[in-house]
Amino acid sequence: MEWRKSYLDLVLVPSSLLLHILYHCWLWRKVRSQPLRTVIGINSAGRRHWVLAIIKDNDKKNILAVQSIRNAIMASTLMATTSILLCSGLAAVISSTYSIKKPLDDALFGAHGEFMVSLKYVTLLLIFLFAFLCYSLSIRFVNQVNFLINTPCCGHEGSPVTPQYVCDLLEKGFFLNTVGNRLFYAALPLLLWIFGPVLVPLSSLAMVPILYNLDTVCEKGKRGFGVEAEETDDANMGV
Repeated sequence: MEWRKSYLDLVLVPSSLLLHILYHCWLWRKVRSQPLRTVIGINSAGRRHWVLAIIKDNDKKNILAVQSIRNAIMASTLMATTSILLCSGLAAVISSTYSIKKPLDDALFGAHGEFMVSLKYVTLLLIFLFAFLCYSLSIRFVNQVNFLINTPCCGHEGSPVTPQYVCDLLEKGFFLNTVGNRLFYAALPLLLWIFGPVLVPLSSLAMVPILYNLDTVCEKGKRGFGVEAEETDDANMGV
């Protein structure tokens, strides 16, 4: 009888997760093929230009570099702290008695057995743990950039610390931070799974259009960025 009640959970929840996976696969291909049509691609290009500008005039902009990178580290630290706090709370709920984990209303759709309720909390716990791991690694890479970007020999011929290497480290840090944020977004519909599986796909259907509007830019913005880039390249070639 329990398995009959879990049909909605087995269909709606994986469908919701699949929707998120398909959207991010499409976003990854978009970033790879048309980076200037996405916010992620434009921000990545902007960060690389920022690193090159800081290294070129490091004597005047070293304090600005440290303060900017510190702000990025603080943001990742905040999210990592939030993730581990949520993990601690979920671990406390999982280890508690079943009476605490019972649904608020037995009339909700889906399975209400001890196994299914525990599965919900364990799934959330794993997602927040992976988010914490991503934020921790992001802090590690960005913290390395904080030292290397002010290295006196950075950019000099023969130096092992090149501007490209610093850019790659910074991009790895921000990529891991983005992955942690996306795991957080995916966990929001799963939080509603506690109250029933019907709310999970509804939340995902509402979230994907919001993410699409936040992740993409209009054609006008792309043209403006492209014109500026072409002008910059022409000026550099002229010099």
